[in-house]
Amino acid sequence: MSVRVRRVYEPPEPEDGVRVLVDRLWPRGLAKEAARVDEWPKALTPSNELRRWYHGGDGSHEEFVRRYEAELTEPEAEELLCHVRELAASGPVTLLTAVKEPEHSHAAVLARLLG
Repeated sequence: MSVRVRRVYEPPEPEDGVRVLVDRLWPRGLAKEAARVDEWPKALTPSNELRRWYHGGDGSHEEFVRRYEAELTEPEAEELLCHVRELAASGPVTLLTAVKEPEHSHAAVLARLLG
């Protein structure tokens, strides 16, 4: 399986394969045509409550990961996770995020769970 994480603001590359936006909100200032997003499974993204808690500075990254992984066991998220895993089994998948440090984000958690 080939799953990688990239910033959505980076230009698409041929080796991206299926481009999956894993942010709940559409990236600011980015036209949908320029993003070339193939799928946008919002239920696979951290909940609004978890996002606000984490970005509010109340918790550690480790606690965020624990809570996010718990959210991913919900039926709809679990189904979408299986779907993206199936996509990755057929070819490359690129998880797209607008965060400045993707390696320390929910996208990295997803990539680890998928890989």
